Amino acid sequence: MTTLKKEIGLFGGISILAGIMIGSGIFVFGSSILERVGFSLGLSLLAWLLGGILTLVSALTYAELGTLFPETGGYYVYLKKAYGKKVAFLSGLMNFVLSSSGSIALLALAFSEVLSYIVPLGVLYKWIAGVVIVLLSVVNYMGVKAGTWVQKIFLVAKLIPIFGIIVVGLFMGTASPDLSFTTAEPVGFFQLLTMIGFGVVGTLWAYEGWTNLNTVAGEMKDVKKDLPKALSISTIGVSVIYLLFIFSLYRILGTATTMSLSEGGAVLPIPAMMTLFGETGMRIVFFSILISIFGSLNGSIMVFPRVYYAMAEDQVFFKAFSKVNDRYKTPGIAIIGSGLMALVLLVYNFQDLLTFVVFGGLIFNTLIFISIFIFRKRSPELERPYKVIGYPVIPALAILGMLLLIVSTLVESLVPSLIGFGVLVAGYFLYDIFIKVRQA
Repeated sequence: MTTLKKEIGLFGGISILAGIMIGSGIFVFGSSILERVGFSLGLSLLAWLLGGILTLVSALTYAELGTLFPETGGYYVYLKKAYGKKVAFLSGLMNFVLSSSGSIALLALAFSEVLSYIVPLGVLYKWIAGVVIVLLSVVNYMGVKAGTWVQKIFLVAKLIPIFGIIVVGLFMGTASPDLSFTTAEPVGFFQLLTMIGFGVVGTLWAYEGWTNLNTVAGEMKDVKKDLPKALSISTIGVSVIYLLFIFSLYRILGTATTMSLSEGGAVLPIPAMMTLFGETGMRIVFFSILISIFGSLNGSIMVFPRVYYAMAEDQVFFKAFSKVNDRYKTPGIAIIGSGLMALVLLVYNFQDLLTFVVFGGLIFNTLIFISIFIFRKRSPELERPYKVIGYPVIPALAILGMLLLIVSTLVESLVPSLIGFGVLVAGYFLYDIFIKVRQA
């Protein structure tokens, strides 16, 4: 039987994880976060910091699970071992139909939208998104090494302009931004805490992607050693980059200009760079966003099909998805199927796709974090090369973060969330009708 090759080392793991996390979020969410915290620059930086800390504690929890069960499939494996095949199947189905495939579609559409500011695309807008999905699916079909190399190249490529903006802002910015916790309008203590929490929830969208390295754990050369390191280095590194990036923009724009632009929902890096470099600065930002999105999209197309491969191996998904290509040692059919589903979802708009991406992940990530407590109690004898620090507080904080996001998503996007519930209900009955009967 042909098996997946172990081609991913520590830097490859960091490239996959950080490459997926650093997408368009850091460029476009600055105004949104500032608005959520009452246009307080100090509170916005606090929200980004707390979002990074919450992401870190979530990643550390995932590190224990990834070394406890170092298998391809990631979250599907953990859910199956903790709650059984049906729950694991529902998570994989949700990701295939909406969440993961929606993430690929969303990134491809974002790539086309940014490209349209540089080259008018007109009716070709969604066609370009589809072409990018097909192109990167072919690259990852041709081997995990090929996909990892693309990820490494684009991680470095995206970090160069980001670091450039940080350096320019820190050393060429002349403003002294007001970093106090004073909001534009006076608020009470409870309302202040609510605003901070709402801001943190917003930043977590920009930190999304930290779960994906576990999905290819079975293809890591030394998973027990490198997985915890890659998760820790990536989440800490991305958090520091985000904080410095936002602060550098404040240094360039100043308090009054930043607040004024944020009220209009501006993409803050664009006016910041235009302040210093005019039209050239604007183009730099556009190309930086394109590079970031492309790298994030490649990483997503690489890791998501591994879950469908694991499901097929378990006989709870299309049998063909378990086939490993003899030449390239990749789950070729799963990669093709994932790409096709993403192409179908290009019919939806940005907001609906964002809800699809977030909603399913929140429900099942909450269950995954709860599984840490289940495995500690049920199987204390299992080898744990890495144990999450601060247990049980750290996993509990991760669960709290997921619950906050679920509430926020339901409040802000009820209808798309109900579509997600509909997929879960349909999957529940499909499992009983087709899969459970077939396995009986």
